[in-house]
Amino acid sequence: MSNEAPGTTTRRHDGIAVDGLLDTLTAVWADAHADDHDVAAAGFNSDTLRRQIIGHATRDDFTLITAHNAERCIGFGYGFRCSPAYWFGKDLLPSITEAARTTDSLIGICELAVCRRWHGHGVGSRIHAAILDALGPQWASLLTMPNSNAQRFYRRLGYRYAGPYRTNPNGPVLDLLLLRSFSRNPTP
Repeated sequence: MSNEAPGTTTRRHDGIAVDGLLDTLTAVWADAHADDHDVAAAGFNSDTLRRQIIGHATRDDFTLITAHNAERCIGFGYGFRCSPAYWFGKDLLPSITEAARTTDSLIGICELAVCRRWHGHGVGSRIHAAILDALGPQWASLLTMPNSNAQRFYRRLGYRYAGPYRTNPNGPVLDLLLLRSFSRNPTP
């Protein structure tokens, strides 16, 4: 990619590292979502992100990828292996393609954020690829705000709309996206 940021590296972390990275991750997330009124209106903020990451970091297969330029964290993403029933929920599971509904190799990507200054430089794509390489799924899925720049980014990566999704009964309606992954490191 010609607009890729030179000198950008990625690092892999497990859940144990989260405590020492939480302030940095929330600062990157806040920068990535500054002026994003849909995210704020949906009730997502730095505090909800902290709770989400802390809750997910206890999973054995939690994988966090950070991107750095000149030792400064400029982006991150994380995910973990999960069952289709856990990820899609009982209401959406019947409408998911059979191959994704019955797979034993699914990951949920819970967050991917890049500082605004670094948008368009391949950082998000590198983080995404590093998550897939680390976890080696047949399928990857994530949630995004409808009609967002993030959704357009994920569609360029190959994700397809799988259905509407609410994380809780009173929560906002999000779009669940699904990717058939051809990871180089498939899960055993």
